[in-house]
Amino acid sequence: MFTENDILQIQSKGIDLMTIEMQIRNFEKGFPFALLVKPATIGDGIEHFSEKEISDLVKYYDIHKGNFKIIKFVPASGAASRMFKTLFNFLESPEFDPNDKSFNSVAHFIERLEDFAFFEDLKQIMSEAGIDLNEKLNNKEYRIIVDHLLTEKGLNYGNLPKGLLKFHRYESENRIPIEEHLVEAFKYANTEETARVHFTVSPEHMENFTDTVNKIKGKFEQKFKIIFEIDFSIQKSSTDTIAVDMKNKPFRNDDNSLLFRPAGHGALIENLNDLDGDIVFIKNIDNIVPDRLKPDTTKYKKAIGGLLLKLQEEVFKFLHELENESVTDIRLNEIIKFAEKKLYLRIPENFEKLSNNQKQVFLVRFLNRPIRVCGMVKNEGEPGGGPFWIKNLKGEVSLQIVESSQVDPNNPEQMKILQTATHFNPVDLVCGLKNYRGEPFDLRNYVDPETGFISVKSKDGKSLKAQELPGLWNGAMADWMTVFVEVPVITFNPVKTVNDLLRDQHQPD
Repeated sequence: MFTENDILQIQSKGIDLMTIEMQIRNFEKGFPFALLVKPATIGDGIEHFSEKEISDLVKYYDIHKGNFKIIKFVPASGAASRMFKTLFNFLESPEFDPNDKSFNSVAHFIERLEDFAFFEDLKQIMSEAGIDLNEKLNNKEYRIIVDHLLTEKGLNYGNLPKGLLKFHRYESENRIPIEEHLVEAFKYANTEETARVHFTVSPEHMENFTDTVNKIKGKFEQKFKIIFEIDFSIQKSSTDTIAVDMKNKPFRNDDNSLLFRPAGHGALIENLNDLDGDIVFIKNIDNIVPDRLKPDTTKYKKAIGGLLLKLQEEVFKFLHELENESVTDIRLNEIIKFAEKKLYLRIPENFEKLSNNQKQVFLVRFLNRPIRVCGMVKNEGEPGGGPFWIKNLKGEVSLQIVESSQVDPNNPEQMKILQTATHFNPVDLVCGLKNYRGEPFDLRNYVDPETGFISVKSKDGKSLKAQELPGLWNGAMADWMTVFVEVPVITFNPVKTVNDLLRDQHQPD
């Protein structure tokens, strides 16, 4: 199947041939759908805390965070082009009809143009090209305006990553998402007067990101009297997956080379695995708010962080006991009760048949895994994965974040469970990356390889099949210990389209 040149190409990407063969088998057999048992709900998989309990968790976090190296991990490689899909369609359409419903969002964009944080930049760059933006607005020459927003003629926003676009207006400055994440890091992810932030970026934007950070970092260090340690990584070439044709044969480019494609955000488990940190907060690049709304974000980030630290402390204590001494039946039962009630772990049915020594060995293996606490928002119709109890191929039941694309659309019973979810995942995670001995987990050992995705794409007019690795907070963390906590919807403010920036949450008072 593979030529000598193919082997060299595969090796140059740092991929072994067995991995490629496994990927091709995945194309041939497909990935199994997730088997939903029931949705996770308040009291059955999702924790709900009172205001006092939240306050206590925040205090616990503030007291103990200094004992840990904390990092804020921000996936930021996504292109902003999808934000401007409707505007691109408008540019390519022959005529603009304000009565056409498909252009309602364009009309809204034009009507509120001055309310965007990038308005003054757009006006300035058009002026430098000898074009008066206000004149074009008055003459309803909207295409020229949109063209200068999206293309290299002007701001080139259609070709930049979200992290570098102006999102929020302030009296004395306008901020890009990177800046908002630095402010957040200062508020809840700092220890010993240092805040650490790690961005994953696309290779083609690395220089732009580093240049931007070098320009803005000093301003915030001076403002907050803190040192920011900011670094970047790119999705590893070794995580790319091979593409195949519709007959599951390797897809070849015009020069007969193999075609590889990025394997989705699940590949970022490698980047996460490379971090030298104890506690890592994960949050998407576009889920940020202006300063006036940050107190709620900060409070609940600290709360889930405090819960993680408390749970981790108990787990570590149990593991030291289980490893170093003979534990009584009473103590074993206390540990099992904690695992079931606080960690939502399901103990296998045959557990009681084991000897005490076998029980201890099992519990060490069972509890010595990375742990994550995930914020969950009430389902109000937003897209995204949700919290469910699922059964894996081994028959084990656990809490998982499941995307709709993982559920069999032809199975009415499974679709009914999917539709009864009360909450969804806003990508609001805090993770413990080290074990009870202070050693980093190898996160690659806790991935479920059976939870990937296959999609049909095209290249040069020819159809192909692409394969994505298990999603970062789906299959890539499938074998972690997982705790879900309800957080308020105000903590979830993503920007999926440019007009989302017009929502009250992204506008100044």
